[in-house]
Amino acid sequence: MGSVQETNSSVEVERGAEAAPVAGPRQSPHAIAGVKYGWLSRLRSYLILDPLIWLYTLVLGLIALPGGLFDRSGRRLHWFSRTWSWLIMKTILSPVKVTGLDKIDTTKPLVYAVNHASAMDIPVLYVYLPFQFRIVFKKELLVYPVVGWQLKRSGQVCIDQQKPTNSIAAIRSAVKSLKAGMPLVIYPEGGRTPDGEIKPFLPGAFFLAIKAQVDIVPVALVGTYELLPMDTYHIKCRPLEMRVGEPISTTGMTVRDLETVSAKVRKAIEDLYYAKSPDPV
Repeated sequence: MGSVQETNSSVEVERGAEAAPVAGPRQSPHAIAGVKYGWLSRLRSYLILDPLIWLYTLVLGLIALPGGLFDRSGRRLHWFSRTWSWLIMKTILSPVKVTGLDKIDTTKPLVYAVNHASAMDIPVLYVYLPFQFRIVFKKELLVYPVVGWQLKRSGQVCIDQQKPTNSIAAIRSAVKSLKAGMPLVIYPEGGRTPDGEIKPFLPGAFFLAIKAQVDIVPVALVGTYELLPMDTYHIKCRPLEMRVGEPISTTGMTVRDLETVSAKVRKAIEDLYYAKSPDPV
């Protein structure tokens, strides 16, 4: 009798295993249901959008070269970067909905912490953050022609992640400019996400904010990963969002509070990023 029960149980287990659904490929976090990007989308990207973006980059980068030699404030190069970004955003036909920025006092020197999902994140920020700012970027970007020069000459903050001691001068400069009123944009993940999910933050991501005692503003860019993920030139035109959260204070904090601050900012960005939009985005 016991052997019959065991046999029946094993059959049920096998049937249950057979009935279990097979997991398919994971959908990107903000993919638009029912929308597919086929060969027409690829042709439009490869033959029209990509060549135009490279043209904007080359022409504006070369025009900015002589002006940047005498632009200590970075205002002129910021204008070129914003014009370049505006042209890109108009070209890729991807409207951006901005929420929460109207609640932020943008006249204050703040650190804007942004999730990094795509190469298109920078054009979005330059067009929709209505003020001059500095960006913290990886040293590896300096190898790119025109773009690397532009980043260096426009006063952005270069960080060497392999040898942090080489970045001391840049860090001191960033803290000084923050205290003087220049906002700063950072990517706490340290690089682009390969799957659209928010990745762990670098341990010292908010060192500058704490040293300058300025508030951190969480910013979530939604849809940029689906627009242009890593390792492809296929731009998938689609609506985007820039969601801005409440500032997080660093007043009275020290470097010993880095983990606490990092956890607060990451949760704020995740809440913004994964929140469902009332509109399909």
